[in-house]
Amino acid sequence: MKISIGNDHAGTGYKQMIQTALEREGHKLTNYGTNEEDSVDYPDFVHPVANDVENGNADLGIIICGSGNGANMTANKHQGVRSALCWTVEIAKLAREHNNANILSIPSRFVSEELATEMVEAFLNTKFEGGRHQRRIDKIPATK
Repeated sequence: MKISIGNDHAGTGYKQMIQTALEREGHKLTNYGTNEEDSVDYPDFVHPVANDVENGNADLGIIICGSGNGANMTANKHQGVRSALCWTVEIAKLAREHNNANILSIPSRFVSEELATEMVEAFLNTKFEGGRHQRRIDKIPATK
């Protein structure tokens, strides 16, 4: 699977851990995140991930910042993105099953590395249920 990943300074350690695990599993990753812990602006690293997902250059995306909120808000400005801020495995699964989320936003200051890894695995391995959920997803884009 092709996965784009981006992070700010609060997500560097988590990104490196997740990247290593996913590459070990044979996934192809594009890293847009910082590799440093010096303060940076999360939109600079989230927009490229969202662009990849929106344009079909990545199957899914993973974004990581301290609260997960700023990264999630940024990604969801893209029409072809459904980014989900998750803090449990169950929420990550439901984001895929019911919302066909295509980007996982991880709040690094509020979940453990172990939980983050479990959420990533659940997100990548859960399929969209379709059916009534597709009708709801079709109503997400704002109309004028």
